[in-house]
Amino acid sequence: MHKSCLPARFSPGWLLVILMNWAGSAPAQTPAAPVPVQLISARRVFLSNGGLDSMSLVAFRKLGDVNRPFNLSYAALKNWGRFELVNNPADSELVFEIRFAAPFSAFEPPMSLPELTLTIFDSKTHFVLWTVSEPVEGAIRKGTFEKNLDKAVQDLMADIKNLVKQPASADGSGS
Repeated sequence: MHKSCLPARFSPGWLLVILMNWAGSAPAQTPAAPVPVQLISARRVFLSNGGLDSMSLVAFRKLGDVNRPFNLSYAALKNWGRFELVNNPADSELVFEIRFAAPFSAFEPPMSLPELTLTIFDSKTHFVLWTVSEPVEGAIRKGTFEKNLDKAVQDLMADIKNLVKQPASADGSGS
């Protein structure tokens, strides 16, 4: 026989009191983890094309440009101007690898969950420093999908911009 972990005289009123106390308490503030210094100090970046998964490859072939996620990311990084984009990974401080994938969910019915992922490597040690992903909304129409992909690239750039912001100094000047 299963025994309840609640006292025998537990009433719904007590549950309400417990929930109100729990909901009213402020969550503990978790301090932000430090960002690897290479992300803040680096100036030269090599953009690597991590490609597409097999489902995405078929879709981008139908669209006529299997390199579209890479090309959009390259243009966005170049327009930002924060990094010098180099043509050789040996000349870079960081390697940004862009990859588009559309894995299937475990939900019923299974559905594709497209995402754009940027993985940042230290070019000297080859260690992954950071990974950022953004969902890409699905679409029936080509124009809508292209717009959704553009938005995902812009969201990814916003994530990177927030990541590489110079932390404020002790005097609060930000330099």
